[in-house]
Amino acid sequence: MVVRMKSQGRTRSTTWTHRLALAALVLAALNLRPAVTSLGPVLEEARAALGMSATLAGLLTSVPAVCFALVGSAAPRLARRHGPDGVVLAGMAAVTAGLALRPFVANTPVFLTLSGLALAGIAVANVLLPVVVKQRFPDRVGVMTGLYSMALNLGASTAAAVTVPLAGAFGGDWRAGLGVWAVLAAVAVPPWLALTRDGRRPAAQEPVQPVAQERVQQRVQQLGRPVAQPGSGDAAARGGTHIRVARNPTAWALAVYFGLQATSAYVIMGWLPQIFRDSGLSAETAGLLFALTSVLGVPLSFVLAAAAGRLRNQSGIAVLLGAFGLVGYAGLWAAPAAAPWLWAVLLGVANCSFPLALTMIAMRGRDGATVIRLSAFAQSAGYLLSIPGPILVGALYQHTGGWRAPLAFVVCLMLPQIVAGFFAGRDRQIS
Repeated sequence: MVVRMKSQGRTRSTTWTHRLALAALVLAALNLRPAVTSLGPVLEEARAALGMSATLAGLLTSVPAVCFALVGSAAPRLARRHGPDGVVLAGMAAVTAGLALRPFVANTPVFLTLSGLALAGIAVANVLLPVVVKQRFPDRVGVMTGLYSMALNLGASTAAAVTVPLAGAFGGDWRAGLGVWAVLAAVAVPPWLALTRDGRRPAAQEPVQPVAQERVQQRVQQLGRPVAQPGSGDAAARGGTHIRVARNPTAWALAVYFGLQATSAYVIMGWLPQIFRDSGLSAETAGLLFALTSVLGVPLSFVLAAAAGRLRNQSGIAVLLGAFGLVGYAGLWAAPAAAPWLWAVLLGVANCSFPLALTMIAMRGRDGATVIRLSAFAQSAGYLLSIPGPILVGALYQHTGGWRAPLAFVVCLMLPQIVAGFFAGRDRQIS
């Protein structure tokens, strides 16, 4: 009777921890993009109020990739010392502080600094959320990656769509439109605080029952790889042998794939509306077309990552998404106004390379400690690789006065992305 009661207690505790981790994961994902996508719609008003030059405004659009690359590289060291849950908690607190304070400043340097604080918090969460998925949901990596990718897209598209209406609700005050996103970030802090405390609670020193032990062993044999135990995320992050992922070809394939898909995403976010407007479409139609590419990612991210997580090899999916991008960009190059809705749909599907990259990162690592280093390497190197692309697209557009040369450049970038995705998707374990 006593053993049964203890077993029931452990079951309830595990169920509670899983639900808490799920809520924390989704809330963190919702906050990974509003700091970026909420600014664009009110950038003109912010520049006027802060006296921000066009050059500094251009710098502001490149800050996310730089911050994600540089700060994200520190995530493994922080996770080893404080555990992934604690570092994500600190990241969500930094996002909250940065978003809450930046609307109240009166000069550009402080505004950029506070934006950097929020982006630093996002950067460590970017790296560590795949690790949390790997450690707490080892047998549902694809589904959970799809879920938080869907939440990420939902947060991004919502912030882009409703920041201006929110500002209008406060008398047209752009500061209120930006500041309201700090509330969403603050909501994400308590679940991560509870998860961190739960992870630090000492586990009961009791023998594992033979039946439970047999089930764990069977699960390990089915997966063909080590399975992390629920609630052991921080301990797993601190353990493990040191693995030099930078010497692994699969890690480099993941980094290149991540970087090139990020380049495509930044080109779409930064230039797609202008491409449609320059082709003769109205600003309203161009905005709707851009929104379509973002909204498509909400359901597709979940479906795609869930499907990829069930496969041992994701090369075919990576190649297929690259083909969608090739056709979409080629259509823009040939006749942007001929079938704009088709091009927008194709590019929206191609943008789902992001959740695929996250799923592959989680599945290529042998254990949680490996996934931390792999995620940090692939994302940091990838974001550094992504920085020049949108800048070169803008330079080509300015130099040629049209979109043929920039789009031809982007089409060429899709080819190495397909190749990198093929090699990154092969069934390989980094160990």
